[in-house]
Amino acid sequence: MGKKDKNKKKGKGAEKTAMKTDKKNAAKQKKILEKMGETDIAEVVANLEAEQARLKTVVETVCPPPTPRSSFTIVSHPEKEELIMFGGEFFNGQKICIYNDLFFYNIAKNEWKQVQSPNGPTPRSGHQMVPVASDGGQLWLFGGEHASPSQLQFYHYKDLWVMRLKTKSWEKINAPNGPSPRSGHRMVASKKKLFVFGGFHDNNQSYKYHNDVHIFSLESYTWLKIDVQGAIVPPPRSACCMAACPDGKILIWGGYSKSQVKKDVDRGITHTDMYHLVPDKTSPNEKFKWATVKSGGINPLPRSSVGCAVAATNKAYCFGGVMDTEEDEEDLRGQFGCDLYSLDLASPAWRLLEIGKASKSKTNDEDMKEDDSSAPAQTTTDGVFTITVGGSSSAAPKMPSLFKTPSKTGPSPRMNPGLCVCKGTLYMFGGIFEEDNKQYTYNDFYSLDLHKLGAWKTIIPNNSNPHDWIDSDSDGSSSSENSDDDESSESDSDMDTD
Repeated sequence: MGKKDKNKKKGKGAEKTAMKTDKKNAAKQKKILEKMGETDIAEVVANLEAEQARLKTVVETVCPPPTPRSSFTIVSHPEKEELIMFGGEFFNGQKICIYNDLFFYNIAKNEWKQVQSPNGPTPRSGHQMVPVASDGGQLWLFGGEHASPSQLQFYHYKDLWVMRLKTKSWEKINAPNGPSPRSGHRMVASKKKLFVFGGFHDNNQSYKYHNDVHIFSLESYTWLKIDVQGAIVPPPRSACCMAACPDGKILIWGGYSKSQVKKDVDRGITHTDMYHLVPDKTSPNEKFKWATVKSGGINPLPRSSVGCAVAATNKAYCFGGVMDTEEDEEDLRGQFGCDLYSLDLASPAWRLLEIGKASKSKTNDEDMKEDDSSAPAQTTTDGVFTITVGGSSSAAPKMPSLFKTPSKTGPSPRMNPGLCVCKGTLYMFGGIFEEDNKQYTYNDFYSLDLHKLGAWKTIIPNNSNPHDWIDSDSDGSSSSENSDDDESSESDSDMDTD
């Protein structure tokens, strides 16, 4: 009895110590922010919301293509041959810019329009947006994060929005019992419901990855109480691939998470597992269970930050991603992919697509024995931020590139590109490539006829050096035209927080 009480007291003491440490770290960060002249992130978001409320009318303007960015969303219009892009972020090595610009791309005209609507979502990245065909078309957007220019502060959203495409007007849905604030989650629409899974929350002092499931009814506009039963549960993760299957199941594959190995050392994990969220059709209530899935065909190499889109043919298409090979405990080198896979959601089975050689697309493990998805892999990126410490002693040693040789005409290797499918054509925009401690963000744009698989069509070419990179030890001064453009973009997206 005495021992039990002792342990109880010890637990309370540890909790108090942790609270004191968090408070001390918060005070330390506050002093740093005051020295930098950076406004508290919560105040910044409140000011951005007030700025959005001052808009009175919808304004549409023909404009140049979107600037380089990552962690944005791009979807196809549910009724028109248009693509719709929202938000994202851009990092130049010293300062990050977060966007809430909304673009419509007319495919036939090859024309971009920027749409500004009153009372819309504030700037964010790592959010999710899905289209549905109801009422002339709707866009549903949930969550994401806002970062201060120094990336010392993060604000995670838990808001749910709908845009009615007939009027291009936003509405914030104030429904209780929704998911906690997060980014890096995934969301799909199926059977008049929105399914939200996973994600993470990071305040620069502590972090948490999620594996919870939330369902929103598109009929009652309420978050539903659900019961997920069974012993099988996917480990927490962000940035996974998620798709609605034709039989009502929800599939998730891969993703990223990290955990603390020791003080100031985190281990990044690239997940390669696959699951189905299976509805209980015999129950009148919202009951589900998780089931593990063994996919057929050629499983992709372990990677994270993969671009993913689902076509009307019930196939998911995955492009790119990054695999980090370990140099030592605190030094990782990324290998970036430019290969395209399809996943038959009814089977499910993987297929490696060789663009321009559709008849020779690889469909069996014998052709690519080196593509062993059971090989362990560690990473330090989830498509929203990059961790510079991690890895495992069991990770693969130094090796030549494991990915296919880049095409001279198609998209170059990258992580976190934006993918969507419209009328049987796959579209890909932007993404990130890292080289020699530098990070380049793209705004190139491609299309691919999924019926012919003949060749990628370049809509906006790739500039291999699309913007200047400011090293962390630089004074930040730059007289280049690109730097001026960055400042303009920041102002347009209400990112001036100083």
